[in-house]
Amino acid sequence: MPEGQSLGARIRRLRRTAGMSQSELAGGGLSPSYISLLEAGKRTPSPDVLRQLSERLGCAPEHLLECLEPEERPDALQAELRYAEISLRNGDPAAALETYTAVCERAGAAGYEDVRIAAEFGAARALEHSGRLEEAADRYQRLLDAPDAGRGSVPRLAVAVALCRCYREIGDLAHAIELANQVLEEARRLQLTPTVLGIELLSTLVGLYCERGDLHRAASLARTAIEEAEGVSDRKALGAAYWNAGVVAHRGGASADALPLLERALALYAEGDDARALARLRNAYAAVLMRSEPADTATAKAQLLRSAEVLAEEGSTVDVAYCETALARAYLLEADPGAAREHAGRALELLGTGHRLETARTLLVLAGAQLHTGEAAAAEASCERAALLLEASQADRQAAAAWQDLAEILELSGRQDKALWAYRQSLRCLGQQGDLGPALRGRAPERAGRVGS
Repeated sequence: MPEGQSLGARIRRLRRTAGMSQSELAGGGLSPSYISLLEAGKRTPSPDVLRQLSERLGCAPEHLLECLEPEERPDALQAELRYAEISLRNGDPAAALETYTAVCERAGAAGYEDVRIAAEFGAARALEHSGRLEEAADRYQRLLDAPDAGRGSVPRLAVAVALCRCYREIGDLAHAIELANQVLEEARRLQLTPTVLGIELLSTLVGLYCERGDLHRAASLARTAIEEAEGVSDRKALGAAYWNAGVVAHRGGASADALPLLERALALYAEGDDARALARLRNAYAAVLMRSEPADTATAKAQLLRSAEVLAEEGSTVDVAYCETALARAYLLEADPGAAREHAGRALELLGTGHRLETARTLLVLAGAQLHTGEAAAAEASCERAALLLEASQADRQAAAAWQDLAEILELSGRQDKALWAYRQSLRCLGQQGDLGPALRGRAPERAGRVGS
């Protein structure tokens, strides 16, 4: 770029024309050394600094802004952010991540902090979309821990919701619940009325308590979420509240109550343009249909196949894995273990080798298919691994059910001693422990001796 057109040269020329020194141009908010580096072309000012300088130099901000290279201008960077968002929505998280990362680096170097934060958030979402949950969680956590978190272009609550979602899928329910409660308490201290993002975070917390098995607290918060969502008049927020309330009712054994709640959520989401969320909601609805009395497997499969089409284009790897697991369960209910194994295998491949809450549920479906084909040992191994994964996630109610499934498999195999052990593991996960256990174990040898005397 010719000297007369560089930003530093233009600032220097305007300063000299105005008869100002570098110290006078710096004013109270900048340093003379910064002005010197700026005029030498060794610094790129942020939009706020450009506005300050233009006021002191008596020119329009655009007169200075036009000197920046196109890739350094905020409008050009914003256009790239929009391109990255389109890539992410079109199911190309790799391209989105590449663009977000490039924008993040250039915006940081140019001092455009709002653009950098938006790009950092986008990069985290692209990583999550690709199933790289640990990396995504690290990025979300950095954004949340930043001193000015929530003051820029990305709300703090939005970051918290995304981070809780990652921790949930990774299987760290305790951390996710602690974080959600902490941020929710902060939001309520600062705001007098509920917000859409606040309701989304509350709904996320409902789901977390539900996963952990604390259904009483989940149900109470679900009612609060519905009340607050009705107050803000946002259809998506209300749909999310109904969605989680339906899941809680289902986990509590009230599938008849869950269905109308999920149907209300489906109606609300169908009016919007979030195809991915609607597909994920169909997965939840199908799960309830399959566990209803009587099970409506045909309708559930139809919902899942519609969901699979959408998620193949717009869903994350975890979204698709959820759908594959649900399809495996549907085929298992139809006594087609071959198809069930195929879909469960796809789900496990998508979930990878990391600790995933959904991995445990997929393993349980796989165990059912293996049992149907006479592979008792393989079913036992799948079931035990699932139970241990669920315990590690502190999903105690689900772990208890998995241990019970294992006990029943062992009984069918004639292994009564180990079946009894698995039943005890199930009771332990539910917090059941006999008062006399230690005393009886201590007296058992003596009692045996008395009988033999």
